[in-house]
Amino acid sequence: MQTAGSTAAPESPTRPPGFATGRVLRPSTKVLPEHARGHNRSLVLQTLYRAGQQSRADLARSTGLTRVTISDLVAELMAEGLLVETGQRAIIRPGKPATLLDIDRGAFQILGIDLSEHTIFRGAVLDLDGRILSRSEIPLAGSTGADATAKVIALAETLRGMATAPILGMGVGSPGVVDLGGVVLAAPNLGWSGEELQATLSARLSMPVVVANDANVAVLAEHSFGDADSDLMLVKVGHGVGAGLLLGGTPLFGSRFAAGEIGHVVVGTDGGTQCACGKVGCLETWLATPRLEAAIAAAATSADPDTILREAGQRLGIALSPVVGALNLAEVVLSGPANLLDGPLLEATIETIRDRTMAEFHGNLVLRMTTLGEDIVLRGSAVMVLSGQLGVS
Repeated sequence: MQTAGSTAAPESPTRPPGFATGRVLRPSTKVLPEHARGHNRSLVLQTLYRAGQQSRADLARSTGLTRVTISDLVAELMAEGLLVETGQRAIIRPGKPATLLDIDRGAFQILGIDLSEHTIFRGAVLDLDGRILSRSEIPLAGSTGADATAKVIALAETLRGMATAPILGMGVGSPGVVDLGGVVLAAPNLGWSGEELQATLSARLSMPVVVANDANVAVLAEHSFGDADSDLMLVKVGHGVGAGLLLGGTPLFGSRFAAGEIGHVVVGTDGGTQCACGKVGCLETWLATPRLEAAIAAAATSADPDTILREAGQRLGIALSPVVGALNLAEVVLSGPANLLDGPLLEATIETIRDRTMAEFHGNLVLRMTTLGEDIVLRGSAVMVLSGQLGVS
C-alpha cells in the first residue's frame, strides 16, 4: 500500500534509464528490439503527457506501435497506477464509442529543490504537470560546506512531509559543476568540493533523487514548460552565473560535466575583482546577483546603476559571443532577478553580441527573459524526475 510521502516510483524492470547525457528528451520514433520495451513505454507516456486523452487506437496511430503492443503496455501502465481510463469518447459514428486514456496526473507528486539563490534554499511539492502545490524555504545565512548540506537535508525532509500523494522522486538544482552521478564536483560559493549530494539525499530519504547543475535544470524547464522552440542556451544568474545548453533536443554536459560553466570565464583584460574561485575578473564578479546588488548599493548617484548594469551586460555579451558564433544559436534566455537583468543589462548584452558576431548568420538572435520567473529551477527539477522515472518531459 502506497501512502502520501512514501517512496512510490513505479516498479518496472523496463523503466527508462535515469536522466543522462546524450538522451533525447522527447522520444518520437520506434527503436531497435533490444531497447524497444522501455522506449515504447516512454513513447506511450510521452504521447499522453503532451497530447492528453487518447484511445488505444489513437495511441497506435500516434506512435506507430501495433494495437497488440499498445494493449499490453496500457495494461502494464494501468497496473502501475500511471494510466487511467477517463471515460468514453462522444459518439461521432456508429459503433461502440472508444474508451479514452490519460496519465493519472494526480497519482504521484514530485519534490523539487533550488539551491541557486544567494540568500535562501527554496523547495516545492509539484504535480506531474510541473505545477507547484506547496512551498518551503530555509535561509542560507552564509552557510557553506557541511552546514549547507545539513540545510538541504532539512529542507528535503520538510518537503517529504508536505507531500499528499506518493512521491515519484526528487530533483535538485545546485550551483557549480555537477557530474551525472549527482556529485557536486565544485561549488565555490557553497564551499562544496566532491559533495555526494545525490547519494546522501537518496539514502536519507529512501527515494529516487537526481541532482544537476541549476542552469542545466533551468533549461529543461524552459524546454518543457516555457516558450523555447529551438536550440537554446539559458543563462542563470543567482548566487553565481552558469548556462544550460539544449541542442537538438539533447542536454549538453561536456566531457568534464562543465559545459555552460561561463561564470568563471575571465571577460576582458582590464582586471576586475577577485572571484570565489581565486581568479580575477570572472564573469561572475560582474554579473552574480550579490555582486550586482552590492555595486548598485554603493553607487554614488541615481544615474550610476544603469551604467553598472550596462557594463555587466557588455561583459555577458563578451562571454556569449563566441558561443553564439560557434553554435549558431537562435535563442538565448536569461533567468534571474528581472529588476537587474531586464532593461539596460539585457540591451547591452544583445548589442555586444551583435557587434561581435556576423550579422548575416546571427543578426536574428533572440535574447529574452524567461517566462517562468523564479520557479524555473523548481519546475526543471520536476522535468528531471519525469524524464528519469517515466521518460517524459
